Amino acid sequence: MKKTFTRTTICLLAALLFNMPALASEDGYGSFLKRQDVQSFIKKMVTKHNFKESELTQWFMAIRPRPDIIEAISHPAEGTLPWHKYRKIFLIEKRIDGGVKFWQQHRKLLERAEKETGVPPRIIVAILGVETLYNKYKGRHPVMESLATIGFDYPKRARFFLSELEQFLLLAREEKVDPLKLKGSYAGAMGGPQFISSSYRRYAVDFDNDGKRDIWNNPADMIGSIANYFKVHGWKKDQAITVNANITGTDYTSAVTKKLKPRLSLNDLNKIGVSSSYPLNPDLKATLIELDQVKGKEYWIGLNNFYVITRYNHSAMYAMAAFQLSEAITQRMQQKN
Repeated sequence: MKKTFTRTTICLLAALLFNMPALASEDGYGSFLKRQDVQSFIKKMVTKHNFKESELTQWFMAIRPRPDIIEAISHPAEGTLPWHKYRKIFLIEKRIDGGVKFWQQHRKLLERAEKETGVPPRIIVAILGVETLYNKYKGRHPVMESLATIGFDYPKRARFFLSELEQFLLLAREEKVDPLKLKGSYAGAMGGPQFISSSYRRYAVDFDNDGKRDIWNNPADMIGSIANYFKVHGWKKDQAITVNANITGTDYTSAVTKKLKPRLSLNDLNKIGVSSSYPLNPDLKATLIELDQVKGKEYWIGLNNFYVITRYNHSAMYAMAAFQLSEAITQRMQQKN
């Protein structure tokens, strides 16, 4: 079918094209539009999701490639740290004390979230503490710019981030927000919980029923969305998360793996010299977690709920940091009561 344009659209495109050379030469703004892969993406969004081509052109004109973001995703600072250094980033006073204050301030919302999802307040609070220090550091990068930069200029992760860019534009339309105004991490994570676009669309909830899913400014939606994320990923109410492991012999090494999903029963682990420091059902599935200390290793038994935390960030160290922060916040809360 022959494509027709309104007079307004023609005038807008003409204005954009007229100004493109000047904008493209200034810090890279407009340069995305000169690329065939970007034009193909725009056409896909028009045909698949009924976006306006003129609108997409405007948005891509207003962003630029960011070499600093490529550098950041290529060399993540925390990714190379051993556990004993990684832990120190999160188990600090301002995250513990901040967690206590957040819990006290939003106690009713946290209790309601636990009642509806089974996820305890300490875990929800700890995730917010680890991610954004209770919504103080949500990110400063324009999300569309971050996603486009990685999607079009970082082949190693292009497929994933182009999908997230697609999800982001759909999200902005659904939530009736300007995609150019939304900011987040260098990798496009957003709001207090730091949801990526697809997670936002799937798991964010309007917890206070005000008609919006606002994870940037609304503590109710942040709390409800984190709880919902864990519920959907299989959180088991009142079950243990992780416990110290007692190790004997050398057969335990066969259970040390980078795979995070529990695959052996506690009874199986016991047969190779791994026992729990806490009484648990021997039929529970678990994984053996090995962490680097200054001298030697330490071992933990990770259960289903530990695995669920790793669905938020696929890292045993991340899950352990969140767990230990939750324990420290709980202990501080008990001291204050």
